[in-house]
Amino acid sequence: MSKPVVAIPCDFREFDGNVWHVAAHQYVRAAVEGAGLMVFLVPALEAGNDVDEILDRVDGVLASGARSNVHPSLYGREASEADGPFDPGRDATSLPLIRRALDRGVPLFAICRGIQELNVALGGTLASEIQEQPGIWDHRKPEVPDLDVAYGIRQDVVVKEGSCLAPVLGTGRVRVNSLHRQAIGAAAPRLAVEAVADDGTIEAVSVIGAKAFAVGVQWHPEYWVRTDAPSAALFKAFGDAARAYRESKAS
Repeated sequence: MSKPVVAIPCDFREFDGNVWHVAAHQYVRAAVEGAGLMVFLVPALEAGNDVDEILDRVDGVLASGARSNVHPSLYGREASEADGPFDPGRDATSLPLIRRALDRGVPLFAICRGIQELNVALGGTLASEIQEQPGIWDHRKPEVPDLDVAYGIRQDVVVKEGSCLAPVLGTGRVRVNSLHRQAIGAAAPRLAVEAVADDGTIEAVSVIGAKAFAVGVQWHPEYWVRTDAPSAALFKAFGDAARAYRESKAS
């Protein structure tokens, strides 16, 4: 049987005057090597993507991290320059894809910006510049040239007992590489909190009543999927869900 296919929404970026639909290699590599999937990159179009046509052709959706942030107007807040950068094409691509994937029972794994997209898509809000809030740590990525250092595993999250992530990661403390300046503010009603940082920041969620694997994490398991056991376990679980979904379509 051929490998399942996962859709990864692209970012819309400009380089040297040309515009590109791009996806970071670390997510593509993790989907291929860590989850055993093939990858379909979805262009970041503000209009023109047919969500159901896309989902007809894939067995999972991976909403990746990105440098841009979800536009605050999508969760009822006026935007300021400090909330950027923004990517309207990514917003217009990812949010409908997430909603429809959940409707159809297509497995979903949302990482970093992806967990924020998941929350907004289901009616939640985001908090900006969380490091400025009393009692909240500075979760931002260190500004260092060595990416292994920047993406270093340096923070604990606590996985809740009885959560859907407990069979994947175990319960209690798990060491992760959580790198962000925004986070979930008010969690969407359909989301269950799966893991939190010691400062109370929501670090993982799942979709209540989802028909298939539907998990979001604020950290970056894709970066260390080759060597870190919890990172590998997350991608294996996603890959297994995509394979099960593909087999269910064939039966």
